[in-house]
Amino acid sequence: MPNIVVLGAGVSGLTCALLLARKGNAVTVVAKHMPGDYDIEYTSPWAGANVLPMSLDKDSRWERRSWPELRRLAAEVPEAGLHVQTARVLRRQVDVSAGLKAIIADGLYQLSPWYKEVMDNFRELPAAELPPGIHSGCEFTSVCINTAVYLPWLQGQCARYGVRFRRAVLKHISEATAMSHHAGGKPADVVVNASGLLACRLGGVMDRTVTPARGQIVLVRNEAEGVMPTTSGCADGDEEIVYVMQRALGGGTVLGGTYMKGSWEPNPDPNMAMRIMRRAVETHPELTGGKGVEGLDIIRHGVGLRPLREGGVRIEKEEIEGTWVVHNYGHAGWGYQGSYGCAERVVELVDEILGTTKQASKL
Repeated sequence: MPNIVVLGAGVSGLTCALLLARKGNAVTVVAKHMPGDYDIEYTSPWAGANVLPMSLDKDSRWERRSWPELRRLAAEVPEAGLHVQTARVLRRQVDVSAGLKAIIADGLYQLSPWYKEVMDNFRELPAAELPPGIHSGCEFTSVCINTAVYLPWLQGQCARYGVRFRRAVLKHISEATAMSHHAGGKPADVVVNASGLLACRLGGVMDRTVTPARGQIVLVRNEAEGVMPTTSGCADGDEEIVYVMQRALGGGTVLGGTYMKGSWEPNPDPNMAMRIMRRAVETHPELTGGKGVEGLDIIRHGVGLRPLREGGVRIEKEEIEGTWVVHNYGHAGWGYQGSYGCAERVVELVDEILGTTKQASKL
């Protein structure tokens, strides 16, 4: 039985572990942080999270392949912590006039997006439904994920297929080869590197193109009435954005946010929090029934660091000090909505490696 070590227990690492274990591999997940932890280095618990397709058509495989499974989980597996919501994407007049150059999520706000043929119930909004200052917009059926429920559920699914878990802090990726619970002292056949933001510090990888994109949010008890709005920009600055999403199973409603490239600051900024809340009630007045920011019932403030990578996600195989490594990191803000598509590719690359190794051992 092939022996695989997955480095990282965020949504990317856990999804890779699950798909690899389903194929009959012996899998051990090694990570500094596990579901249930809250740490600034551990991105996945801080995510919204929802499905808003962000890629351009040429790079859309990961999201195209993930959406059917996330939709299925919302419909058939309520204990996973996903539920159906309506996504509303608004394109500001000022951004459209500027050619959408300032928009963070390149594919999301396109005037004729590829995902109109993928996402259910897609429709362009008529002029009568557009707020002032908005050029155009669209709606489609999406899902929102309660990360506090989904990550432990995903870990449980891994355990069901025999995945073992081990906490450790690694200085070099080569250390992972000796950390399997299954190998009986033998080195792992393949290491999957799903280390996220920490890929910039991990020996043997040290990817200097990986940097944080700081996201600050406010979690409130107010309900968003089944609609998740996002706007292409805001007047408060290029590093601040607008989104609202209500998590499943009583997880509260996330108000966002920011996209601050290169910032490692772990503490919420009170002034920024006030701007986030003000924008949320302006674009989504039903949150407070017209009572403004004073009507928000705050659960907590939070900060997460998205693993942004210059050039996009890295999904490829590499031999490091005699061990084959499959990289899967650099997802920025779309780790959940691309998780299954990326994990499928990881499985393909692992199979390529194992096939080549098996063939070589017979010669």
